[in-house]
Amino acid sequence: MSYIDGFVAAVPNANKEKFIEHARKGDSIFLEHGALRVIECWGDEVPSGKVTDFRRAVQAKDDETVVFSWVEWPDKAARDAGMARVMADPRLTPETNPMPYDGQRLIYGGFVPVVEFRK
Repeated sequence: MSYIDGFVAAVPNANKEKFIEHARKGDSIFLEHGALRVIECWGDEVPSGKVTDFRRAVQAKDDETVVFSWVEWPDKAARDAGMARVMADPRLTPETNPMPYDGQRLIYGGFVPVVEFRK
């Protein structure tokens, strides 16, 4: 069964194009190292909640947009091996491909799909 890495970050609105370029450079490396697909989403309708929400989760400021991204892997073993190679890849160092957002507010996790529908 596939394995998903999910990410949520707050990106300054002024850095939207830098974020897209950062993703284009980095996401192809995930694919080289075994990921099946990578999806990067720029927030469009991200409402404020009464208790919690995406904006609060990443401490987004008024001039930032929440991005939601995920990487799909064939399975957890492929993810573990692939992610180790991704993290060691020199093309993803901050000097080579700097993050256009505050990485300290990035939230992420690994997930096992339990329900999936397809058309």
